[in-house]
Amino acid sequence: MIKEKSAPDEQVLTPEEIKARRTEITKFYKDQLPHLKVQAEYERLMTEIEEYRAKRLQAQAFLANAYETMENDEEAKTQEKPTDK
Repeated sequence: MIKEKSAPDEQVLTPEEIKARRTEITKFYKDQLPHLKVQAEYERLMTEIEEYRAKRLQAQAFLANAYETMENDEEAKTQEKPTDK
């Protein structure tokens, strides 16, 4: 059986110190919110850009396939016509 050892730097905090730490952590998180909101907006916009790029590429591929099909159909029609002599 493995025994867990506590870290040597671990301190036992008083209730007042715990409350102070919680306040400190809460303040830190609240201070970070504006930065995280900006980052979230950035990520959202980047995702939209990538989605539009993918849609554009898909449309280009569709048009290329349609054009190729039209060319192949025209070639097949010209090859099927018998020549009059």
